[in-house]
Amino acid sequence: MTQTDGDRQHKVRSRTASRVAAVQALFQIEQGNESPERVINQFMRHRLGTSASDQCDYAEGHVPDADARLFGIVVRGAMARQDRIDALLHDILPASWPLARLDPVLRAIMHAAGGEMTGADPIPARVIINEYMDIAHGFLAGEEPRMLNGVLDALSRRISEPAAPVTDAADETVAVADDAPVADATTDSKPA
Repeated sequence: MTQTDGDRQHKVRSRTASRVAAVQALFQIEQGNESPERVINQFMRHRLGTSASDQCDYAEGHVPDADARLFGIVVRGAMARQDRIDALLHDILPASWPLARLDPVLRAIMHAAGGEMTGADPIPARVIINEYMDIAHGFLAGEEPRMLNGVLDALSRRISEPAAPVTDAADETVAVADDAPVADATTDSKPA
């Protein structure tokens, strides 16, 4: 059985819709200080997919055609790895633009994209960047989408870098994953 162009377009639209909903949910989680599971459940019950009324659309807060499974993966992934994503973004963003200063929608987009890029089985970074750039153009104007493109590109390169070599106390080089704790080699155990 072959997949028609219409089937492929629906699948793409469904995945994009899922990412739009994920950005909205991440925004709601942050702004409302709500638990991720509560927001995910609200979206699953009231905002995702089609409803009895064919009149439901994005303008009314609904996300028709969304893939609920992908939506949950993106939101849960972004929240589970938020500390790692934030640390990477902190290193990428200029000091004059700390993460907390950015528009909350822009942060939600960065977290969603970062959640997908850091997932166990991420799709190619260029696909993720293109998807979230399309979403950004729907929410943001001015220079923000352009800045987002540079940040997501830098984020994807940082995530794909091999583990950085670190010298341990015995002067042996060991590989350390980005998120592994590293002992501070500058502290001495000599008495003062």
